[in-house]
Amino acid sequence: MNKPVTSPIDIERTVKTAPPALLFEMIRSFVTLARTLNLSHAVKELNSTRQTVRRHITALEDEIGAALFEVNERQYRLTPAGESVLPEAEDLAARARVWLGGSSSHINGLLRLSQQRPNGWEFHQQEQPLDHIWGGKSELLKEGLSAWAKSEGELESEHMAHLRPYLLVYRDTPNGWICVEIGEESFYTMWYGWSHARSSIGRPLGQLPGGDDFARLLEQSFDQIQMNSGVRLDEVVTTIPRVVGGPLIPTAYKRLLMGGRFPDGSFALIAVVDRSDKIRIDGVEQGILEQMPGDAVSTFVLG
Repeated sequence: MNKPVTSPIDIERTVKTAPPALLFEMIRSFVTLARTLNLSHAVKELNSTRQTVRRHITALEDEIGAALFEVNERQYRLTPAGESVLPEAEDLAARARVWLGGSSSHINGLLRLSQQRPNGWEFHQQEQPLDHIWGGKSELLKEGLSAWAKSEGELESEHMAHLRPYLLVYRDTPNGWICVEIGEESFYTMWYGWSHARSSIGRPLGQLPGGDDFARLLEQSFDQIQMNSGVRLDEVVTTIPRVVGGPLIPTAYKRLLMGGRFPDGSFALIAVVDRSDKIRIDGVEQGILEQMPGDAVSTFVLG
């Protein structure tokens, strides 16, 4: 760990014929030490040894070509290069753990996530091609995409005004994504009721029972839109209660995420959600639609 400290833009990676055989363990050591910044704590958490963790970090630095940590009197601190590569390393570690558990796959190149628990909770999410909007029955999704294009992503544009009662709007914060606006006619409100829905404003996104790694992958769809300011369509089938402590009830919906802007120019993630009329998640049966409550439906009418 005595390589020169470089800025992220100075890192030059050498193309190699194959990655190191212990790459996953190297990444685990890096991510854990970066979180704890304490070698003893990292060793205990990894159930490893000091020598092994040091060896993993040194090998990873050799691969990257830059120091990841500075060490001063046994106190670890990330270098600029370490800070630069850490988010991707965390994503890789989380994705690997979820993949090993059989919860992550790709269908026709699009990400599918799936989790089921003994208590009856299940969650399935699959990214869908955007042309499913035009071929589907949801006028809300069609109008959402059209209004986003006309407004050029401006949340306060006149082209978005008629959709505001149906939107959910999120902002990225140091504590994660929080919902800052919930439309009174949105699918979220139709499911939970207005009082419950309004109580969610300003709160961070709740972690689902799938665990931290699964939640991290779910948030990647939000992160993706923030990075490219584009659009993404996902279909979700899950079981969630309609009241606190209530029974798990099946629901299926399509969610259109769009990159937008608040009036001050900061990023706004705009979501349009409508219940599914047809399930397009690999391995999930159409019968789930018959189990959904009849009142959880959009009231949007184009006109």
